Amino acid sequence: MAGSQEFLKGQLLLDSGQLGGSFFQRTVVLICQHDAEGAFGLVLNRATGNKVGEMIVADLPESLKACPLFLGGPVQPSALSYLHSDAFVPDGNVMPNLSLGHSLDTLIEIGESFSPTRKIRLFAGYAGWSPGQLEDEMKRKAWVTHPASLDLVFDSDPDKLWRKILSQKGGRYKLLSQMPEDLSLN
Repeated sequence: MAGSQEFLKGQLLLDSGQLGGSFFQRTVVLICQHDAEGAFGLVLNRATGNKVGEMIVADLPESLKACPLFLGGPVQPSALSYLHSDAFVPDGNVMPNLSLGHSLDTLIEIGESFSPTRKIRLFAGYAGWSPGQLEDEMKRKAWVTHPASLDLVFDSDPDKLWRKILSQKGGRYKLLSQMPEDLSLN
């Protein structure tokens, strides 16, 4: 049975317009883990407005303290997760050249590396789904899927990411991307 399921690891989930009024309204979530036990993802387009150094009490390298901190989701907002990529690490546990980490020691090692190709994004909290929950949401068409890329994860303006991806998908998705958040203003 499990072999027939389509797991979404390495995919982006975008609010299909059905999540209005919830934490996930107009979010873009990178699915980092997904199997029969459930799913784990990080919201890519919710900046906290704070720098990592303002929010995390740890002896971090200055390069990490200056990074913006993102709200990865509503679950365990004090939990730290990070996505990192580097040309010298082609294998990744999320997708090629993209890894998810939670270890503070590993984060410090990454922050102290002097690689010019290193990219990192830090998150407080995460999005989590129990077994079958994400599959049910997909059946209800609450989410639109889109292939993840390093460019979308690291190099796109988070405030414009949801609209950008939907607009690129074209058709009804482009129309959805142009709708105001509050339809009463239309």
